[in-house]
Amino acid sequence: MNTANKLTMVRVALIPVYLIVLYIGFRGSNIVAMAIFIIASLTDFADGYIARSRSQETDFGKFTDPLADKILVVSAMLWFVETGTLPGWVALIVIIREFMVTALRLVAVGDGRVIAAGLTGKIKTVVTMICLSAMHLAIPRWTLYICFTAISVTTVVSGIEYYARNMDVLKLAANSE
Repeated sequence: MNTANKLTMVRVALIPVYLIVLYIGFRGSNIVAMAIFIIASLTDFADGYIARSRSQETDFGKFTDPLADKILVVSAMLWFVETGTLPGWVALIVIIREFMVTALRLVAVGDGRVIAAGLTGKIKTVVTMICLSAMHLAIPRWTLYICFTAISVTTVVSGIEYYARNMDVLKLAANSE
């Protein structure tokens, strides 16, 4: 397993640690959880950089990296929904987009293609991770609204971009039936 893929596995391993810290709820747990979330998020950027700079991009990495991101983000969002910090509709937009992009990727695999993350998907990831990191703090309500809007808009735009850029995959799948 290459270095980039190892970092993805570290990110996956940090997710239960992150959730345990949140659910235990000791004094300062939000700060510790935020630090774990930020470290996990940074492994996302590091593994992508390492994979590209060392030509270590693999089909395994193209699948596991976005999956690790989804698990990390959805775990944080569900925590924030449970605590009343994040409206369920924001989490739902993200979850629906993730299912739709995953479905598109699965159809593409059937045609021998791997769909890597596009620019808007990367922007969505950065915006979402920054906003979720900030939500661990007692930020003003208006800041939360900015985060809800930024997460929702970048999620929808990136989802539309994935489908627009890969319509040929859907057309091939529809014609093969």
